[in-house]
Amino acid sequence: MKVHLILLLLYTGFSIPCISQEKVNPSMRALEVACLIGDKLVRETPFAYKLELENNNNVFNGIQMVDFGRNFHVVKPAVAYAYTQLTVSEDREMTVQLGHNDACKIWLNGQEIYRKEGNRELELLYEERSMELPFRAVLKLKKGTNSLLIKSLANREKWQVYLQPPTTKGAVIKNLCYPEIGLNRMERVEKDVASVTNWLIIGPFPGNNGLDRIYPPEKEQEFGFMYAGSDGPVTWTIPKIDVIGNLIDSKPWGTNYHWNYHNGGVAWAMKLLGEMTGEKKYGKYADDFCDFQLRSIPFISYEKNTLGKDNVPNGLLTNTPLLDFKLAPSLPFIYRLRKEPSFPNRAEYLSFIHSMLAYARKEQVRLPGYSLFTRITPKKYTTWVDDMFMGIPFLIQSALLAETAADRNYYFDDAANQILDFNRVVWDEPAGLYVHARYSDSNEKMAYWSRANGWGIWAMSEALLYLPKDRTQYKAILEHFCKHAKSLIRYQNERGFWTNVIDHPESRDEVSGTAIFTMAMARGIREKWLDRRTYQPIVEKAWSAIKTQIDKDGTVHNICYGTMCTDDVNYYINRPFYDNDTHGLFAVLFAAMEVHRLLEESDRRTKEQISR
Repeated sequence: MKVHLILLLLYTGFSIPCISQEKVNPSMRALEVACLIGDKLVRETPFAYKLELENNNNVFNGIQMVDFGRNFHVVKPAVAYAYTQLTVSEDREMTVQLGHNDACKIWLNGQEIYRKEGNRELELLYEERSMELPFRAVLKLKKGTNSLLIKSLANREKWQVYLQPPTTKGAVIKNLCYPEIGLNRMERVEKDVASVTNWLIIGPFPGNNGLDRIYPPEKEQEFGFMYAGSDGPVTWTIPKIDVIGNLIDSKPWGTNYHWNYHNGGVAWAMKLLGEMTGEKKYGKYADDFCDFQLRSIPFISYEKNTLGKDNVPNGLLTNTPLLDFKLAPSLPFIYRLRKEPSFPNRAEYLSFIHSMLAYARKEQVRLPGYSLFTRITPKKYTTWVDDMFMGIPFLIQSALLAETAADRNYYFDDAANQILDFNRVVWDEPAGLYVHARYSDSNEKMAYWSRANGWGIWAMSEALLYLPKDRTQYKAILEHFCKHAKSLIRYQNERGFWTNVIDHPESRDEVSGTAIFTMAMARGIREKWLDRRTYQPIVEKAWSAIKTQIDKDGTVHNICYGTMCTDDVNYYINRPFYDNDTHGLFAVLFAAMEVHRLLEESDRRTKEQISR
């Protein structure tokens, strides 16, 4: 492994924050509150990897991969074996997905259950929230411990076998029960071995006779003895163990800097906060986020494509066809390109953004019959309100960055037409709210989740800020923005919040959705889309409520964890809440900046009236 792949990628200092439970002063100005949050982010975000052994999961609920090629260097056809155990509490049958090079044979409890001859490259299909494998085998597991033996034949350097249970593709499924996998129940295998791997391997043996020639591992798994291999004596061993680059101080919701839309959103907000305050440290945070991700791409690609570690902590940076990990986290990149005509690695930013533009135009799934972005998870096709934010602000920024009138018109039209289509598909007129998502093949009605409604109104506000007013779609978008804002007023509670499920007052007060509504309404007042007398009291009440959830050290409380989509409203009501989840941090930062602009403007108006 190259030295630069194992060194810490350290961009900023890291220090332990001061713990405080004291709330911010209610009279503290909005921009000062934003700076408290920004200072905490600067103080606590290392933009670095730590090296550690990959976590060995003993539950068969995801991908298992055996990499024979790392142990056995093949220059001619060769055979190797892998062994593990599966333990279940009762008899059960499950289908597993398989992917492998060349030929493969599998036994369960000594009975052949799978055989595939031939020469083939390994096929891995990366989908939005899963990796799909091409082949299938049925495991009829008996109660207790079951033995699984794989025989693999290969004649190439990359020699791997993948298996995984059926993927949920992001669907919300309750009470899934997966087998235990690994060596923990094997006699004569020490726990320290079982703690680092689920597999024993042996080989290589000559592969000239394909899968038919029988070698000793097919008869028994006996330790402490040597067998005749193709290049000399061989014995049972374990796959090569690698260190991986993990993220530092990860929380249940992630970190401040892993590759995800809400962390890209934080970086975008920090760039704007730097411009507003003149404090370079906030803009540097945003630049460090972008630079860290660019420098990580070769490292993550090495871990995934060479080492075969598909579940590495920052692995969503590559091979993930989902807007959450494509356009939305790229916002600080494209914003910097717009704002700064010259900086040292600008060419790298441009190359990265060009790949995202190509993705938006040619690769992202769209709903048949509409222009809008859609998904294949949890069903094909599922239209999420989230994708209004995941895609449309990036398209607007793309129009502003465009070098030709044709490109500028394309991105503006794409953004505007998508908004109108989203409003046809996921808007519920009687409630005056967005349902979280809608399946194209059913009328199942999903919850009016607060943050999802936030994504919709935020996306419309971004379009209204920059879309030329003479474009045909502008008036319809403005009308819908105002209709949504008017509807939201009636759901604000006496405490100033919107609850996590908007029409369920018994659900918890939630900060991220409240912050987005506050930001959008404050922006609407400033831009004269909304009536000041009606909406400014709503905004000020909401902002006062948000401040009750912020500590003097910049901690932000009561942020809903990320969700999938489902028609079970209790799933949303019972979602966990966390402190400092970046879904909420970047929403609060944007809200603080818009409230600051609004109140500054109000102060000016008041002074002007007094001076007359």
